[in-house]
Amino acid sequence: MSSETTPPANENQPMLMICLGWFVVFGCVTLSASILIADFVVPDHDWIADTISDLGAGRYEFIVDIGLYAYSAAILCAALLAAHVHMGGKGWSIGILGLLVFGLLVFLIGARNEYGDADSDGWVIHGYLVYALGAAVAVVAFSMAKGLQRANYRYAYTLRGLGVLWVICTPAFYFLPTGIDGIYERWLGVIASAILITLAIFFIRRGHQLNA
Repeated sequence: MSSETTPPANENQPMLMICLGWFVVFGCVTLSASILIADFVVPDHDWIADTISDLGAGRYEFIVDIGLYAYSAAILCAALLAAHVHMGGKGWSIGILGLLVFGLLVFLIGARNEYGDADSDGWVIHGYLVYALGAAVAVVAFSMAKGLQRANYRYAYTLRGLGVLWVICTPAFYFLPTGIDGIYERWLGVIASAILITLAIFFIRRGHQLNA
């Protein structure tokens, strides 16, 4: 009997890329929809002044929690896609790790339920999770841009532009008056989701090209 073994196939799976890419988009849309629904359902909620975190506590917390868990799954799907379609270089690998951290942080933020309710029992880590999330999003945007440039420079420019916008806008949130920090937090969410959707569009289109 021959000791030789057949090497594993090393190829992309177009339908996997397309399906997971659309799930990334779905997760972003689900979070947006859950926030919009909660804005109307939660009594006495001011979407301009009150943050998303305020929607994640209390009787109707499950609405936003569903969106956060779907968003977390979407981010992890983006990480899975990036590992499946590795565009080369250390930056892309760092971006994969950034996506994993980003997704896990979103999950922990939803699971810990330490926001919007003046929680002070035990070790409250919500603030630290948010700081880490901000760093993770920036890492993803800048580290994966070079890899996307190998496919199309437009993806790279978009990702870098969104990364710059994120780095400029995120610190300002902590210095805003409480009367407008709710709508500003939603704006930051749009930037983060745009980064994910840019990646999703790349994977979806690449899947269709390979499947043609």
